[in-house]
Order: sequence, then C-alpha cells, then structure tokens
Amino acid sequence: MEQPIKILIVEDNVIIADDMQSMLEEIGYEIVDNVIVYEQAVEVLKTQQVDLVLIDIILASDKTGIDLGKHIRENYDIPFIFVTSNSDRATVENAKTVKPNGYLVKPFEQQDLYTSIEIALSNFIYGKQTAANDSAVNDTSTEDVAMSNSILKDSIFVKKQHLYYRIQFGDIQFIKADNVYLEVNTVDKKFLVRSPLKDYLEKLPQNKFYRAHKSYIVNVDHIDAINSKDIMINNTLIPISKDFKEFIISAMNS
Repeated sequence: MEQPIKILIVEDNVIIADDMQSMLEEIGYEIVDNVIVYEQAVEVLKTQQVDLVLIDIILASDKTGIDLGKHIRENYDIPFIFVTSNSDRATVENAKTVKPNGYLVKPFEQQDLYTSIEIALSNFIYGKQTAANDSAVNDTSTEDVAMSNSILKDSIFVKKQHLYYRIQFGDIQFIKADNVYLEVNTVDKKFLVRSPLKDYLEKLPQNKFYRAHKSYIVNVDHIDAINSKDIMINNTLIPISKDFKEFIISAMNS
C-alpha cells in the first residue's frame, strides 16, 4: 500500500502549528507529530518514521531550528524546510549554513506550503538520482548505485497527481514498460513513472526484483502461478523469457 509523506512540524506557536497541520492534512500529507522544542523533535526523529520536517528557526528552547537542521543533516537522510517570520539577511545566511531544502516566510497560504514541500521533495529526489548517476560514471558498482538511488532503504517515492507517495518495496507486484513510462503495480493501485526499465530495476532490491521479460520487472514474492510461457501475478498474465522461467523453476526446486 502506498503511504502519504510523513511530516514532522516543529513550531513553538501552537496556533500556527495547528493551522499548518490542518492545511497539510487537507492536501493529503500525514502529520507524524507537532512539537515545540528541539529536544522533542530529536526524540520523534529517533522513534518515528519521518519523510520531511518543517522547522521554525526560533524555538522555545535554547537550541534553535538551525541546530535542529544541523542535527538532521548529520544523522538523517531526509529533507527539511525552514519556516520563519525572519527574512533578514543575517537569518538567511545563518540558515544557509545547514543547507535546508526550502525556506518559507510567514505568513503563508496553503498553496505556498504545498509548493515549498513539492519543490523540496523534488529537489531532494533529483539530487539523490544525480549523485547516483555520478557514482555510476566513476565506476561504482551497480549495487552501490542502486543503494544511493533509493530514497529509503525499504521503500521508494512515486509521484501521483500532486503528491509524492512512499511505496514499500514489498507492496510492488510488477512493473510494466509502456513507451517512455513505467506502470508500477501494487495490490490495488497503479502509478506512472517516467524512467527506463533498466534504470528503475537498479533502484529495487536485487534479491526480490528481476527482469522477467524485456517489458516487465516482477517481484518474485508475488508470483502465484507459472507455465511454459507466462507467470501469473494477481490474475495478470505476464510473459517471461526462457532464462527467467529456468531461474524460477530452479528456485522452486532448491
């Protein structure tokens, strides 16, 4: 099942924080928690799954939002956006030192909030893909590229309409190439992704996903049946190559 992006709000003005939470939930994001100080945020990051953090620069604690940004940079591989009423040069320059993925000035509307998150996620994903491509140019192994190209160790971001969803690898049943797009099939949904099939295969766990045919990647855990030409996944017949058929039969007999 695909899951909405999980967001942590760190804002010491309770009214503003509640307003942000309402805006975000209305759009379709999930709020992991809504906290007011550095220490609470650190605890949530340690114990909860968080995909993006919205951070007020001035917090009701000795440590600031910039301190929290530094903590995230040093310990987690997730994007964060600074939210502040201070847009003076000194504040901006100080904030830039921890390389936030976005900067949002109060007051703002729902569309401003959504746009900031969308851009932050998009740039974050693009930056990781670029890093992976650079690694490939430098003769990094395919396994290393696949790891650096994954957004999270157990899941991948897929965009649908106006939101990025996080899909657990185990929920992907098969992927079908369709011209310049890929159709990523889960138990109950389909997502369109613009990518070559070969490149997408490198983002997926190598022990579960295999190229069964020139136009298909399959998750072997979801194979329901097999004959001489096809496999069946969730009542869908998928053509398979001779090599893949032999691989599956060998795996069944081992």
